[in-house]
Amino acid sequence: MTAGGDCPGLNATIRAVAKTAIYRYGLEVVGVEDGFLGLIEGRVHPLGPREVSGILTRGGTVLGSNNRANPARQFVGLDAKGKPRHEDLRHRCVETVERAGLDAVVVIGGDGTMSGASRLVECGINVIGIPKTIDNDLVGSEISIGFLTAVATATEAIDKLHSTAESHHRVMVCEVMGRNAGWIALTSGVASGSDVILLPELPFQWDFITEFIDGRRRHGPGFAIVVVAEGARPRDGEQVVAQVDVSSADPIRLGGIGAVVAHEISARTGLETRTTVLGHVQRGGAPIAADRVLATNFGFAAVSALMNGARNRLIVRQRQTYADIDLLACADRQRTVPLGDPLLDAARAVGTSLGAPLEIPAGGPTPSVIC
Repeated sequence: MTAGGDCPGLNATIRAVAKTAIYRYGLEVVGVEDGFLGLIEGRVHPLGPREVSGILTRGGTVLGSNNRANPARQFVGLDAKGKPRHEDLRHRCVETVERAGLDAVVVIGGDGTMSGASRLVECGINVIGIPKTIDNDLVGSEISIGFLTAVATATEAIDKLHSTAESHHRVMVCEVMGRNAGWIALTSGVASGSDVILLPELPFQWDFITEFIDGRRRHGPGFAIVVVAEGARPRDGEQVVAQVDVSSADPIRLGGIGAVVAHEISARTGLETRTTVLGHVQRGGAPIAADRVLATNFGFAAVSALMNGARNRLIVRQRQTYADIDLLACADRQRTVPLGDPLLDAARAVGTSLGAPLEIPAGGPTPSVIC
């Protein structure tokens, strides 16, 4: 099953899981439709070689997904006072697993999905997790399916903003995804040679940004490119909330910080400033080659671990090696950018502003893999 937001590489993962299970081990495979919602409602169907053939290059997921369902706390409507009502529907998931005769459920998802999957473990369901999230924020794995394609998409978009910024002597602000983890902003910002990168992990200071941009205007190019993660915030402010959806398992929707940053830069510097919000473009399209290979390795490793007796494990990649760790240890946590990450130091070394002074933790830069 695939749950949470879609991303490039989901179909490649489904294909790898199904074909490894069928061709190498002779197993029967079924697909759960629309994530946890399908598990609750009992919507499953067989997955054979024909169903997973030709999907390696396709974006999205042939199984469908849903980022509202939460088996342990499913939204079922509003009460008489207009407050959301939730029910524990895990027993329906157990019924689906028993009725379909499943020995395990391979769950492809991010941090929210793995937190939901951990509640199924409590009911006795054997869950094998595969990390998928463009935010790259799943604890335990150095990389997740979909991240590399999202970065490639964001980098290409930011590259295109350079010509307009330079031609019109503007400041171009590009808002990318990243609620609490700034991996997309940091990586695409460095890859595109952006001048300012703003991350959720390092609250920024207005004066620090405007002084940097003023310096570029006086002594260098008369334009600037600013990349900001949707979860970034000023040191004396809060994250910008675009919407609250009480029917969702994750009700808070962030968005709008790009416009706030653009307005402040323009007001403080007098420079013409424009905003671009990439939004769901980052989630769409075919996976790049690296994500297809990553997805294939993850799917193969998941089935191999299962056949070696694994129970309730998350498949991860650590230092280029595939392994599995305790799924429960990853639940309700996020892998954020550590302030000692080497890429942050490298960004500063080439003249990039992070919107605030960065103090490297004692001992120097630290690896970005959190286990």
